[in-house]
Amino acid sequence: MFEIVEKAIYAGIGAAYMAKEKVEEMGKKIAEDTNMSEAEGKKFVEELKKRSSEARLAMEKSVSETMEKTLKRLDIPTRKEISSLENRLSRLEKDVDDEKEEKK
Repeated sequence: MFEIVEKAIYAGIGAAYMAKEKVEEMGKKIAEDTNMSEAEGKKFVEELKKRSSEARLAMEKSVSETMEKTLKRLDIPTRKEISSLENRLSRLEKDVDDEKEEKK
């Protein structure tokens, strides 16, 4: 029965959106409701927290990749590209100013 409950939790947890404290709180409640031993309960809660964190990181990565693809498709420059252009422009302005000073 524990495995069925565990699979149901992992499948329906929405772990990517849950705060660490909520995951821990929910895990403790389930451990109590299923009469797990203290050791089993701790192991279960730690596994929930680990999977929640992994799901959150995977979700963040997925959203980031999707945003990058969308910006590329829309031909909108990224912050990194704009910063690179700003740096390049600053160097060119400095070079022009230096040339003006040399001609004086």
